[in-house]
Amino acid sequence: MSSTPPPPRRGAPLHVVQLLGSGSVGTGSHVRSLSAGLAARGLRVTACAAGSAEGRYGFVAAGARFVPVPTHSAVAAARVLRLACADADLVHAHGIRAGLLAALALRGRRVPLVVTWHARSATHGPGAQLRKLTERLVVGAATVVLGATSDLVDRARQRGARDARLAPVALSAPRRPAGGERLAEPHREKLRADLGALDRPLLVASAGFGRDPGLDLLLSASRYWLDRRPQPLLVIAGEGPERAVIRRRIARQRLPVWLLAPGEEATELLPVADLAVLAARWAGRAPLVDDALRRGVPLVATAVGGVPEVVGGAAALVPYGKPAALGSAVNALLDDPARRATLAEAGPARARTWPTEDTTVAQVLSVYDELTSAR
Repeated sequence: MSSTPPPPRRGAPLHVVQLLGSGSVGTGSHVRSLSAGLAARGLRVTACAAGSAEGRYGFVAAGARFVPVPTHSAVAAARVLRLACADADLVHAHGIRAGLLAALALRGRRVPLVVTWHARSATHGPGAQLRKLTERLVVGAATVVLGATSDLVDRARQRGARDARLAPVALSAPRRPAGGERLAEPHREKLRADLGALDRPLLVASAGFGRDPGLDLLLSASRYWLDRRPQPLLVIAGEGPERAVIRRRIARQRLPVWLLAPGEEATELLPVADLAVLAARWAGRAPLVDDALRRGVPLVATAVGGVPEVVGGAAALVPYGKPAALGSAVNALLDDPARRATLAEAGPARARTWPTEDTTVAQVLSVYDELTSAR
């Protein structure tokens, strides 16, 4: 964050309520960063989220008041949130579910509501129609919708948003040094040896171990480097109920794939990886993409959601749903050391162009000022 925040506001500080729904870790980290930045600039911040969120993100340490929101009942949650917003000058909800809850809590009150749309739902069938209706209700209630990616801004406008704007979300940089980072060789060799990848290319990816179409794409693509010598190893991190089913498929098809244990993160292996692979159906600011580029690890990714905006020309992009394209892109990079070296340099350079946490706070604060200046 900036070491020289703007001087405090005159008069009573603006009271802003940040509402975090059941979003990803990236969304929670963004809300924590935003809360800290706003508090440093003299605003009074109340963070509302499930009780467990305080232990994970530390909103109080960031300078905010924390209000736990019940998760068992939308009615109970709306009641708690309505009390928390009693003297709020503005409410900022993160995610569609949080936006709906905020709309219910603010019913009958003339309090500006900002909703940041962080991700797109992959729901199909009857659930998709309900989701579409929810999205319409939320963007209709919002004074301003901030989309983390351009396609989310377009989607908000299609759903009837009166004011939808692009507001990229900055993710916190990894704690270890990025760009040119090198582990001590013995430690590097041990990590790779533990995975069985001491003398073979190591590819790192993440996916859900459930009904994640991206996982199926990864497994299918791995068949396209079965005949390479040495054979690359694809290591996948993820959580989900179908781990045993996936393991049986890997064994049955003799795929060069290793599943990390629950709780292990793909990003932890980036310092020893040869390539990172993202096979998502949709992604905004994926932590694997951010960390891979910051660390200078060549990336192959599906050209979906906000990924092209994030990576620019610093990654190899392929269409979603085509295992042959993904497998061929991996093979092409493994065959081209010069191209890998180019991407390794381009990644950190691209990362330096991304919005920082400080500029993200400043952009959001300008929206707040616009909506509350006449109050």
